[in-house]
Amino acid sequence: MGVEVGVGAVSRKEQHNVNKLHKRLRRLVGSAIADFNMIEPGDRVMVCLSGGKDSYALLDILRNLQAHAPLQFDLVAVNLDQKQPGFPEHVLPQYLSAIDMPFRIVEQDTYSVVKRLIPEGKTTCSLCSRLRRGVLYRVAGELGATKIALGHHRDDMLETLFLNLFYGGKLKTMPPKLVSDNGRHIVIRPLAYCKEKDLAAYAEIEDFPIIPCNLCGSQKNLQRQAVKEMLQQWDKKFPGRLETMFTALQNIQPSHLADPALYDFQGLKAGNEPVPDGDRAFDPETFELGVNEMPGLGKGLNNEVDS
Repeated sequence: MGVEVGVGAVSRKEQHNVNKLHKRLRRLVGSAIADFNMIEPGDRVMVCLSGGKDSYALLDILRNLQAHAPLQFDLVAVNLDQKQPGFPEHVLPQYLSAIDMPFRIVEQDTYSVVKRLIPEGKTTCSLCSRLRRGVLYRVAGELGATKIALGHHRDDMLETLFLNLFYGGKLKTMPPKLVSDNGRHIVIRPLAYCKEKDLAAYAEIEDFPIIPCNLCGSQKNLQRQAVKEMLQQWDKKFPGRLETMFTALQNIQPSHLADPALYDFQGLKAGNEPVPDGDRAFDPETFELGVNEMPGLGKGLNNEVDS
């Protein structure tokens, strides 16, 4: 009898954690939509469904918000079948039909184009993305979609920040909302505030029929994979660091960077009024360290907690 009680307690605890995860992700998606005005009344949102965990979670959460939010909007799921060898083309239509979701499967052989133009061993992601974008923009126009929703999350945005910093010489990342390359569509990323590990847990709980990307996702030694591993190590060693970095993306001070196109350094003049947070040139740099970033201290505190 004691074992049965224990099993029941674990089950209730697990269910509690599942409910917390669902609520957290829905709250974060709702906050992102509100903060950036991603979805407006009467919108027709085209959800790009790749078959990966993130786009499944995006569609599922948007469907839940559609059912409960006071905002009225339509959803249509779109998958681009790029004709990769072995692609299980039956999976997504079966899933979408089973949940009664309006959808469109677009068949276009971008795989052959990529393989023909990119030498063996070179990264295919850039060309694949450009070709995919062009097709999806066209389909959005055909469907009358007012917004195009992509499944990029917080970790994708941080990875892109460092990729541009390390390899592109730019300080930029994926924005939560932007105008498409052709200027005709609004692209949104409702998962902008969501952690990848939460989305992975959500996908496992919901048992989505995941389809792996064998064209680019399986390539080894990608720069993005190296940056991903770096961020994962930081997150494990210094909990809270990724949250701080993402907060920095929303707290930009152009006057304290070095882009003359973004801030009028040439026109900068002295005046009689004090400038808030202006002069730090003679001050020592001071930053508050988290417990886990204090040498020798975090370990001791963690041991006390564990004991």
